[in-house]
Amino acid sequence: MYLNTPPRSTIRFTRRGKLVLVVTGAVVAGTAVAVPLLNLGGADRKPISLVIPEGWRASQVYEAIDKALALPAGSTAKSIGKAHLKLPSDAAGNPEGYLFPATYHVDKDATPQTLLQEMVDTANDRFDVAPVAAGAQRSPMNLYQAITVASIVQAESASRTDMGKVARVVLNRLARGIPLQMDSTLNYGLRRHAARTSLEDTRIDNPYNSYQRVGLPPTPIDSPGADAMRATLNPTPGDWLYFVTVKPGDTRFTTDYEEHQRNVAEFNALQKKKEAQRSPSATASPSGASQSPSGVAQSRL
Repeated sequence: MYLNTPPRSTIRFTRRGKLVLVVTGAVVAGTAVAVPLLNLGGADRKPISLVIPEGWRASQVYEAIDKALALPAGSTAKSIGKAHLKLPSDAAGNPEGYLFPATYHVDKDATPQTLLQEMVDTANDRFDVAPVAAGAQRSPMNLYQAITVASIVQAESASRTDMGKVARVVLNRLARGIPLQMDSTLNYGLRRHAARTSLEDTRIDNPYNSYQRVGLPPTPIDSPGADAMRATLNPTPGDWLYFVTVKPGDTRFTTDYEEHQRNVAEFNALQKKKEAQRSPSATASPSGASQSPSGVAQSRL
């Protein structure tokens, strides 16, 4: 990560109400959720399953609903304005982060609007109730900010066990006024998946470019699951500022930039070996954030 710019002033989260969340039983942790729907295509209507994994973007949910209800592509996205969703004012009508991963029983009269309403209502039921830990009560973040952080944690973590430390890195960088420099936010802003980040990418003028902008992105970048929410509410204690997944099961967190650069170099060497017979080797972005050949995030910050 190129941190040539000195840390800026501390970012202060708004305090419009203490952060309150209930995550117990919210989702089946670490698994996709099957949502039974009705096939609208005939008299013998057989239940089908719409799989909504944790971490899906709203655009993916829209496409899945279109397919499940046999609607023309784009139908669900166009219905957002007519769905009258109960979103916080911070969301400005955008349900990203609020399409809660859960099991929805849908009747034959289901429409995109009713499905979206139920997803958002479920999110509100799960999120905006009593706090689950003393850490949540002490949090300076409002609910929308916490969901935004959790969405980044969901996207950036190589495993469930990494989430607490990843959350701590995000919060440490926010507290110090250091840009997050996360590939996941930049890729969201560019509406792409599984793309390697180049130096040119990090210079793009985009509100989700966390290489150039300090603070959180304007919206969540996906629908976080319960584990990511727990990690955001109760991050692992530590002063880390950098992390990189050198190889599966080996994510290294550090406060030292030089150590981080050595970890990134090791990651790049392993990637070069893996891709020697295929496409040009994957190299880490300025932050040490690169992606594996499969497109799953393998190194961050």
